[in-house]
Amino acid sequence: MKNLIVGTFALLSINALAQIPCTGGSADGYPCSNIDLYAVLPFEELGGEDNGNDIWGWVEESSQREFAIYGMANGTAFIEITDPLNPVYIGMLPTHNDNSLWRDIKVYQNHAFIVSEASFHGLQVFDLSQLPVADNLPVIFEETAHYNSFGHCHNIAINEETGYAYAVGTSTFNGGLHIVNIQNPANPVIAGEYGEDGYTHDAQVVIYNGPDADYQGKEIAFAFNEDNVAIVDVSDKTECTLIAHAVYDNPQYTHQGWLSDDQRYLFMDDELDEQNLGTQTKTYIFDVSDLDNPLLLGFFLSNQFAIDHNMYVKGSLLFQSNYLAGLRILSIEDVENGNLEEVAFFDTNPGPNFALFDGSWSNYPYFPSGNVVVSTFSHFFIVRPTDEILALNTQEVSAQPRDVKVFPNPSNDVFYIALSNVTNMNAVEVYDLGGRLVKSFSLPKGAGGKLTLIVSDLESGYYSVVFPEFPEMTSRIIKN
Repeated sequence: MKNLIVGTFALLSINALAQIPCTGGSADGYPCSNIDLYAVLPFEELGGEDNGNDIWGWVEESSQREFAIYGMANGTAFIEITDPLNPVYIGMLPTHNDNSLWRDIKVYQNHAFIVSEASFHGLQVFDLSQLPVADNLPVIFEETAHYNSFGHCHNIAINEETGYAYAVGTSTFNGGLHIVNIQNPANPVIAGEYGEDGYTHDAQVVIYNGPDADYQGKEIAFAFNEDNVAIVDVSDKTECTLIAHAVYDNPQYTHQGWLSDDQRYLFMDDELDEQNLGTQTKTYIFDVSDLDNPLLLGFFLSNQFAIDHNMYVKGSLLFQSNYLAGLRILSIEDVENGNLEEVAFFDTNPGPNFALFDGSWSNYPYFPSGNVVVSTFSHFFIVRPTDEILALNTQEVSAQPRDVKVFPNPSNDVFYIALSNVTNMNAVEVYDLGGRLVKSFSLPKGAGGKLTLIVSDLESGYYSVVFPEFPEMTSRIIKN
């Protein structure tokens, strides 16, 4: 009986026994710092041809089983990573037509939405609920639905709060925002467009709840448009309006970025400045607390010269995929002063980190377990930041006002649950991945604060811990 790991909807300081820990600056030959390696698979073992590209993730709500969605030239692979040491290749959805270097994926309402630069590819819709019940693996899946009002498409952004998808880089609307209503995922329909600002390479779209009172509650797009970031009010899909441009000196190719959780700051990368200007890997920081007047607050220079690609914010950590430099994690705790700090990395392509288009394409850091999946042109990785790095994350990443923490980590037969903003809890239940109740705890009336759970009789395996009065705090348990 080994250690107990609990993951929740808030990022916690938790630990797992990694298959290959990062020690002495290396994990199985991969240069690293504060990130452990769980698994690595070449894309050929996942049904891939030619190259890998984008990655996203999905969690089955009732069981908390975790799945990675890995784009490849010839289709999309689905990998269960609930046991990160033993990932399971479930199957793949073939490309709608031709192979392509580019394929991008987002998720809404248990459906994956997949686009590609292949001509006439359109938008593939895939019902992810097929994955947990699939047998005779691996499965060659079929599309659930298809949307053909555009052909090729570079990327897709989805606002999960509203059920609208924003296809970008298509042959429609000058390559700008092609807006699709996906509230009925199996029947996507066009809802509007914004093409006045030209080609959009990537975007993030949110319901704005940041500090600018003029726009609170509105749906706002941050569109990365090759030489600027266009901030667009897309609340009315038939009459989208430009708010402002975020600009910086000597742009080479405004590529991608992500907002801080409080929507006060925007982090952005320029994909070609490393090659064209010889700069070190550079992250731009904008103050967007006044959407009408975005200001360049500063920038972070890495000690590497790799090209930057995709980045995502989770609480106070910024997860960057920087091609040949691999996964880089930055602390954004001091962002108000224009300062970022690299606190961890995992180099997916050992060797010189030149400014070349190879290495880590993207990453997905939003699994409740805290594990991170990383895609490269040739491999799929499962890694995990160390406890020390996760402990840096002082910002809650869930919209839920309640919080649950587990300590100490690791723990053998007993673990403790510290509850914030929770009272009147009467029970805790433990279910296996088949949904069977295997253990329950009756608590003193009105319990809250710190709970003690004895789990010495549980066999090794994967479980869900459920708080019946507070289902939003459902947690995954791995007992090794």
